[in-house]
Amino acid sequence: MSELKTVAKFADPMLASISQGLLESNGLRAELFGAVSSYPSFNVAEQDIELKVNAEDYDSALSILAASDKAE
Repeated sequence: MSELKTVAKFADPMLASISQGLLESNGLRAELFGAVSSYPSFNVAEQDIELKVNAEDYDSALSILAASDKAE
């Protein structure tokens, strides 16, 4: 099993999911870690959601996310 590295942290579950989808649409496997409750009041904005990728994809993931930020 490959080592996973955290490529980004989020407080907003929607932004975390969008970023995961962006990486996956570019061919990288990405996983979200962090408890996200189905009760919105429990989703405290503390950047506790981590987006992780395989260690060998880390640099590519950073580049993809950085390019996305610049596109906005």
